[in-house]
Amino acid sequence: MSKIHNFSAGPSILPQEVFQQASQAVLDFNGIGLSLLEISHRSKDFVAVMDEAQALVREIYNLGDDYEVMFLQGGASLGFLMSAYNMMGANKKSAYLTTGTWAKNAVKEGRSLGEVVEVGSSADANFNYIPKGYTVPSDCDYFHITSNNTIFGTQIHDFPKTEVPLVCDMSSDIFCRELDAKQFDVIYAGAQKNMGPAGTTLYIVKKDKIGKSSMKVPTMLDFKTHADKESMFNTPPVFAIYVSMLVLRWIKANGLAKIGQTNAAKANALYSEVDRNPMFKGTAAKEDRSIMNGCFLLNDGLDESLGQNFLDLCKEANISGLKGHRSVGGFRASMYNALPLESVETLVDVMKTFESKFG
Repeated sequence: MSKIHNFSAGPSILPQEVFQQASQAVLDFNGIGLSLLEISHRSKDFVAVMDEAQALVREIYNLGDDYEVMFLQGGASLGFLMSAYNMMGANKKSAYLTTGTWAKNAVKEGRSLGEVVEVGSSADANFNYIPKGYTVPSDCDYFHITSNNTIFGTQIHDFPKTEVPLVCDMSSDIFCRELDAKQFDVIYAGAQKNMGPAGTTLYIVKKDKIGKSSMKVPTMLDFKTHADKESMFNTPPVFAIYVSMLVLRWIKANGLAKIGQTNAAKANALYSEVDRNPMFKGTAAKEDRSIMNGCFLLNDGLDESLGQNFLDLCKEANISGLKGHRSVGGFRASMYNALPLESVETLVDVMKTFESKFG
């Protein structure tokens, strides 16, 4: 079968060696004669998986014992509410930076529990930039940001400095580059972009923020519940955590520095062609372009029907998942960690072919 260049926005491409190891574990896990899918989550075999996955997160982000690492469920959509519940202090007031659809959803959950100050929003330009020059009120209990915006193709490249506890939804760019994870009080991320399959959500939480909410937190939404039970308060998503562990091994082996350099090279190759090619234009402000999700449109004045011609050329080149989100239209090239530079180069070649045929 020909190689498929997978630009899906998520669930997304994962390393091929991970698929091979995971498929074997489904048939026979650790040579015990049982599938990973049918063993107890409290068996020593799976407890070892959970322990290693948590240890790998700590190692990759250079975290100390002052952070709790948990693998839970519910995706970022539940994380919006969990983070608000657990970080709400006596002022019942929080700050949010609104940079896209998921950030808007986070604001909605914050408002369900207390006062929300939107310190900045790019809604005025269909979220095509990251607001800057804002001020976070010092009486806010926490400040919530979304590091990468899959739909609109923007990304925070310089994280804000603030004395207010910082909460970040990193669902679509976690482990894509080097960063100082210690500047965050809470990081949460759905696994299905850079870390594993859909089904588990990573939480990295400063221990001194656990159990300190001013609100009565429902048991299942309380960080303390899951920290005390080492992510095993209820049956965890065994397969998703195992595959995430395999991907974390891959990330450790490659190193965040190398991964970040490769991701930057992929993004540079794509955006250079978008800017050069008269058939296309980018959607995001250049200084805020995402290295994970490159969004672009047909250039002004071109017949929209040409979009299908471009997608047809992509299909002929075995390029999959390039159609843009309905909120933006056009095209979206999601370039997550496991996507090789070769795939972006193939896309660039198709963009050049499109120009020569229809320009």
